[in-house]
Order: sequence, then structure tokens, then C-alpha cells
Amino acid sequence: MDGNLKYTRILLKVSGEALMGDEKYGISNEPVMMIANEIKLAHDLGAQIAVVVGGGNIFRGLKNSAKIGLDRASGDYMGMLATVMNAIALQSALRSMDVSTRVMTAIAMNQIAEPYVRFRAIRHLEKGRIVIFAAGTGNPFFTTDTASALRASEIDAQAMLMAKNGVNGVYSDDPKTNKNAKKYDTISYDDIIMKGLKVMDTAACDLCKQNKVPIIVFDFKEKGSICKVIKGEEIGTFVGD
Repeated sequence: MDGNLKYTRILLKVSGEALMGDEKYGISNEPVMMIANEIKLAHDLGAQIAVVVGGGNIFRGLKNSAKIGLDRASGDYMGMLATVMNAIALQSALRSMDVSTRVMTAIAMNQIAEPYVRFRAIRHLEKGRIVIFAAGTGNPFFTTDTASALRASEIDAQAMLMAKNGVNGVYSDDPKTNKNAKKYDTISYDDIIMKGLKVMDTAACDLCKQNKVPIIVFDFKEKGSICKVIKGEEIGTFVGD
């Protein structure tokens, strides 16, 4: 392990949309391999890495359930299954790079993944395996942001990394539509909540605050970004007390 690492155990949150690439739907090989390679680079430095991947590239519970007339709970369960599909795709990419990886799900599906057990997950990390947490919290009405904060807290992660596509941190407004949006280099948990910033769910932010898990929001498209974060380089936005 690199003795200069600031964070030796992290949880990485990746949106499902990041797996689409230039496609309008589903999973594209190029971004999946890019994400896997970025994770591998950080893993090679000796960091223990857990990952939560969203499912919005396949099915977004709140949005899609309303469109097709499903009740919210049913839509959220479908969204959880979408995260499992993405987790398997990312696991396959990592295994093709000879990185030992385990998928653990909050909903039992023993033929394709391990059930989530906290101490087993920590043991996998200690053995140098990447652990991908799928199916959210296993409960409807909770997003994968909240699942990420929960798992980060449970595994005693030293930081939660929020990977964004083309946005290099937390802004006062959407920088893609407002050129005058201000970027924050550092911001408190409370300010994220009070200002109503849409970088993550308020429940996720509050959970990280309660368990003193700092959040780093960064642009995943910048090569080597995970490595920079775990080495302590100041990129993106640091969210903490």
C-alpha cells in the first residue's frame, strides 16, 4: 500500500447514466471500461474501494414509475434491479482486468451475487477485493445516494466520492445552464442542505454528517481523478464540517 494515501478506504458513487456513454439508454462498453480502469488505478495504489452504481440508465424509479402508471414502491424495486445489472457489468469489466471483485446485493439473489453482510463486505475489502453494493438499501423510497451514505458509514469509509459527469464540484447553480454559477472548493454539510443544492439527496448528506464521512464531489471524466483524491490532492469540492 502507498504510505502517502490520505484515504485508504473509500466508497465511490457512480451514476447509472455514466455507463451510457453516447447512447440514450442502457450500458455502453467504452464508459464501463473507463470507469473500471479508473477504479483499478486507485486499487493498484492499495486503496480499499467499495462502489455503489445507480440505475438511471435503465430505469429510474421515481420518474419512470409515474410515466407508466406504477406505484412508487414498484418503480423503486425495478430501479434496484437496474443497479444490479449495472453492478454485474462493472464487475465483469474489473474481472477482465484481473481485479478481484464481489457484488453484494441488498435484495437476495444468490445465483448471481452475495447477500449484503456488513462484516463480510469489510472482510472482502481487507483482502483487497473491490466490493460493488447493488440494489440500493433494499427498501423503496430511498435513492442510491442515500444507499451510498449508508454503506460508507457501515464500512467505516474515510470518504465518500461522488463522481459527476462533466461537473467538477459543487456549484451555487447548474453550471451547464448558468455561466455565473459559483464553484465551492469547500462547503459544509449544513450549507448543502440549507441552500438546497442538488448535488445529492439531503438524507444522504445528513447521514454523512452524522457519521463524520467527508464527501468529495469531482469530475469523473478527468483521468486519474480517484487517485488524486485518495492521495489528498485538492480537486472538486470537499464537503464536511
